[in-house]
Amino acid sequence: MSYPFKPNPKLDLTLERFLDAPRELLWRAWTRPEHVKQWFTPKPWVITDCEIDLRPGGLFRTRMQSPDGKEVSDRHCCYLEIVPNERLVWTDALLPGYRPSGEPFITAVIALTPEGKGTRYTATAIHRDEATRDSHEEMGFFDGWGTVADQLAAYVKTI
Repeated sequence: MSYPFKPNPKLDLTLERFLDAPRELLWRAWTRPEHVKQWFTPKPWVITDCEIDLRPGGLFRTRMQSPDGKEVSDRHCCYLEIVPNERLVWTDALLPGYRPSGEPFITAVIALTPEGKGTRYTATAIHRDEATRDSHEEMGFFDGWGTVADQLAAYVKTI
């Protein structure tokens, strides 16, 4: 089965990496709060809380804290698609139960494809317009999401 989603370079940002880990391990790190809290934000920032209700319409929530201790984000997202060990899609355009949110920013697609002894990791941030996409890129999408991918790869070697 092929996946119908194709990123639009005018609206979307994509980070692709080879990670030296089996996709089942990466999946576990993406879908359990105790793991997500260890790698999901570039250090020295930390995730202070994480909730995961892993089902379509379920909650994905993280709370971040800056190095000076300020809580800066408490995003409530809704899972749209869950294909175990293969693909995870969530959005902040909807709240759990598919209720519209007031502050949509992105829909994220995480794709895990086996490649040799590792995994081709593709993270795509889908935006509603070019201005939002450009703003996300200027905020440091590639550095931030790249650092997080590196942290994920390092963390899964410890579990």
